[in-house]
Amino acid sequence: MGLRVGVLGVGPVGSRIVRILGERNFPVDGPVVIMATSERVETIDGRQVTVQKVSEELFKKLDLVFFAGKEGAKGASMEWSDVAVKCGCKIVDNGGDFRMYPNIPLVIPEVNMGAVTKDTKIVCNPNCSTIQMAVALYPLHLAARLRRVVVSTFQSVSGHSGAGMDQLKTELGLTLRGEPIPPNPAIFARAIADNCIPHIDRFDPSGYTREEIKMSNETRKIFGEPNLLITATTVRVPVMIGHAESINAEFTEPMRAARAIDILSDPKLSPGVVCFDGAADGGGASDARRYPVTEDLQRDEWKDAVLVGRVRDDTTAPNAINLWCVSDNLRKGAATNAVQIAEGMLALGYL
Repeated sequence: MGLRVGVLGVGPVGSRIVRILGERNFPVDGPVVIMATSERVETIDGRQVTVQKVSEELFKKLDLVFFAGKEGAKGASMEWSDVAVKCGCKIVDNGGDFRMYPNIPLVIPEVNMGAVTKDTKIVCNPNCSTIQMAVALYPLHLAARLRRVVVSTFQSVSGHSGAGMDQLKTELGLTLRGEPIPPNPAIFARAIADNCIPHIDRFDPSGYTREEIKMSNETRKIFGEPNLLITATTVRVPVMIGHAESINAEFTEPMRAARAIDILSDPKLSPGVVCFDGAADGGGASDARRYPVTEDLQRDEWKDAVLVGRVRDDTTAPNAINLWCVSDNLRKGAATNAVQIAEGMLALGYL
């Protein structure tokens, strides 16, 4: 007997949740109920589906609801979560409304599935950039305890929205034709084609953006380390899908690059991580190195992984390393992580 499952939101994340539920053979009783703020027909995973207008009556027919995409964030969970819980639903929320509520778990299954209990009604999915950094760093944190993290991100336009992806396509066409790009501040603060923008989400009075603050606060909550030192610079880059991060990590106990590579290369110690680092295979230049890039996420075996490389000692500080990681922000950074949370709840007997 399967679960009656719904998805609220049909943006890039919502459509991928529907796809991933099928890919991973999640036990769904009947078709997934797809909901949004208006009734319409959408194409999801190559087929046309009827999107129903969200209502209390729909929640009464469901056991599990994923809040996803633009219609599952920025207020939808504030409006509908109480209704869904009252109707007996468990919620996995990809929106940011409840992430820092102390009584609501913020979960990455490879890191802190134990934060969920049988009484948990709502589980939050972390920010996409937080997820890949935490998956890469947590095994090292267990081995040597992190003291300080400095991270710079290179985040694709899909991390903004489907509209962000459309904007990049439009601007690339204009650029290739040599035409001027009209400003569109509703999407990005500056033109994104052939550009890098150090501005994701709104600025705080401190000068940091909300995305940068999220990475710090969410990682502390997930790791259970309220005093962990984290500072971030987040940058939007002209890539469709896949975020990259350059991370400098300093530890309180002995840590060197060789040890980090050993840990990150062990699937038992580092679940969800694929580490490839070192001399390139197949000859070529004597100084050629192997490292992951966002293009690698198109390979089926890596599409839901956090790929790590360029692991090296920080020669300016003891017990400090630098590393590079990439991950699909729409899959592991959102939809896959959400489905993995539900799988974990099911395995624990909470669904």
